Amino acid sequence: MGILNLVLLAGGVVLFGIGYQRARRPWSRYQELKLQDENVARYERWRGGTRTQEKTGASVAMQILRRQAQREALIAVLGVVLIIAAFAIR
Repeated sequence: MGILNLVLLAGGVVLFGIGYQRARRPWSRYQELKLQDENVARYERWRGGTRTQEKTGASVAMQILRRQAQREALIAVLGVVLIIAAFAIR
């Protein structure tokens, strides 16, 4: 392995680790909010009420968290691409 391969490999591992670590927290919080939202919807259906399609604070937070998780996951994907490139370049 040449120096370029090692640099690409090290950079890819670092980017993957950073992206994964940073995407984990907003994704788990998004999943929690999603479960709570589904639970509220189920309760409203059981109660016989209708749920309006207005934006709520939770729905806005879910959008923000999903975007954050996607952005950080993109960093992890870039790390994987660098790792693959490290092995592909000879």
